Amino acid sequence: MNQQKIGNYRWIICGLLLFAVTINSMDKFVISYLKSYFCSEDGFGWSNSDFSNVTSAFTAVWALSTIFAGAIIDKIGSRLGLGLAVAIWSTFEILNAFAGRFVTTHMLTRSLLGVGEAGCFPGALKTVAEWFPKKERAFATGIFNAGSSVGAMSAALFVPWCLWHYGPALGWRLSLIYTGTMGFIWLVFWWLLGGTPAKLRGNRLSEAEYAHIHADDTAGSGADEETTKGGFIAAVLVWLKLLTFRQTWAFFFAKFMTDGIWWFYLFWLPDYLEKQFNLTVQQAGWLAFVVWGVAIFGSILGGRVPMFFTNRGWHVFKARTTSMFMFALLPLLVLFVQYIAHHRDSFGGGALAYVIVLISIAVAAHQMFSANLFTIPSDLFPKKTIASVSGIGIAAGGLGGVLIQKLVGWLTDHYEHIGDKQMAYTIMFVIAALAYLCAWTIVKILVPRFKPVTDL
Repeated sequence: MNQQKIGNYRWIICGLLLFAVTINSMDKFVISYLKSYFCSEDGFGWSNSDFSNVTSAFTAVWALSTIFAGAIIDKIGSRLGLGLAVAIWSTFEILNAFAGRFVTTHMLTRSLLGVGEAGCFPGALKTVAEWFPKKERAFATGIFNAGSSVGAMSAALFVPWCLWHYGPALGWRLSLIYTGTMGFIWLVFWWLLGGTPAKLRGNRLSEAEYAHIHADDTAGSGADEETTKGGFIAAVLVWLKLLTFRQTWAFFFAKFMTDGIWWFYLFWLPDYLEKQFNLTVQQAGWLAFVVWGVAIFGSILGGRVPMFFTNRGWHVFKARTTSMFMFALLPLLVLFVQYIAHHRDSFGGGALAYVIVLISIAVAAHQMFSANLFTIPSDLFPKKTIASVSGIGIAAGGLGGVLIQKLVGWLTDHYEHIGDKQMAYTIMFVIAALAYLCAWTIVKILVPRFKPVTDL
């Protein structure tokens, strides 16, 4: 059956997820381009540790909230759950513009922003599991996960422009208000076009596409179920039972090892470029734009590689883990970043370009790895628990992110105090290089072969 006969409505849903994740990323990382103002004497006069306290508070609350967000979305459904998440985080993105200069008020508003943002990926992953057969899930996940890079690219250009056009004192506020408003615009389209395959079947969704979506489901498997059954106690018992499976812990530890690296690049890359190469915030923003642009291709490519293997007869799980190993090798390139930065004279005027290339490859590799890691819950667990498993893993990633944020804040303050601005980032790039191979090894130890969970 060709694609024209099957239909393409599932890709419209994927497009909505792409824009949701783009807005999510933009709202999250606006603050990374405000750091130079917040930490300047002309701005708020914050220290590096003050800034890391704000980003760490957001990350910690976001991480804790994903546990509950995943379970709630499994209970109320992906459409309502994701819609509520966008409404909450967009509200607090706007309110953050009125937080003033105090670190504590920014910690509070960014933390409440994190409560809403916690529902984004569990809701998106559950939606993909509902709308796509297994062989297409990594590709669909790669597409919507590219929104993380698109949002970061948009922030890299938009926020410096706001600071320049309106002046820093007003620009930082308007950058938050404008980005927060985008979420409410998205909600209109989500409410008009979203839903589950079962509810849109025979209306916007053809019978052929409905059958294609459920090609992996066996008769009587409850393919159309989108929510967990029973009351609150039953939902808690299911969630607790998830913690007894090795498959859950494989996802947990892999996210813990790798998500913090993404936070490091997104929150601290502009600061690194400004300090290491004496760039302005606008110049750093343009270079970060290039990095996130490359990451978009990485996200999409990461979903295509396992499809290449499955189309040649490989089992989905083998294709997934083999692809992840390949992608885990690429971040090793950032081991050379600080060598190039420290020996700029040897590389002539190309040192900065080489550094950007290496970081771009590493960030793209993260997206490749992440697109496949995100689909492991839908490979190994029933659809009704996808958001809960995803929430557990994403919470672990948030915990890793908190530790990374605190570490990089302490390292930069410590080494700047003793007159060595480069060592902090040298240590961080070593961690960033090795994290993915460690994560892949843990996955293979805990789940050496395909073994789906069926007793839930």
